Amino acid sequence: MKRSLGAKTLICPTPAWVVGSYDEQGKPNAMTCAWGGICCSQPPCVAVSLRKATYSHGNLMRRRAFTVNVPSQAQVMQTDYFGIVSGRDADKFAATGLTPIPSDMVDAPYIQEFPLVLECNIIQVIELGLHTHFVGQIIDVKVDEEVLNAAGHPDILKVLPIIYSPADRAYFGVGQSLGRAYTIGKEI
Repeated sequence: MKRSLGAKTLICPTPAWVVGSYDEQGKPNAMTCAWGGICCSQPPCVAVSLRKATYSHGNLMRRRAFTVNVPSQAQVMQTDYFGIVSGRDADKFAATGLTPIPSDMVDAPYIQEFPLVLECNIIQVIELGLHTHFVGQIIDVKVDEEVLNAAGHPDILKVLPIIYSPADRAYFGVGQSLGRAYTIGKEI
């Protein structure tokens, strides 16, 4: 029997992404974001939802661009830090020792040390109450060569992305493969 928990954000998992942006003075900033995902295939788009109170929210509204930086499990400490401290008060890159790289495709920085990066231009902004939903068209994907598979795509077991559980307020890693999509269901 299922128990009703009411209307809550308890879906699991969510991604632990770091959204890169520039502030008004052109200073690189980054913030951890768990409310996000792919939202369209053609054109390729990703969406992130940020609270209006965040420093990054204003950056995205002004610059109309952002990067999605996918950290590896080895970068969990820096990822958490990006979500704890505001760019209004600290230089997050100096504190973490990570390197902001100016994108040559969009008006936002990406993080050199993270294995997978999406560079996005904002094509739609939707106000949803506490959060604003930013839909970004993916202009380019940058991937460290050592995390590519034989087909030239990111290999999840090489990227080792961080996932987040809102119910536990904890980070987790990925597990083993359960089978190929659009294949294992044919066994029924």
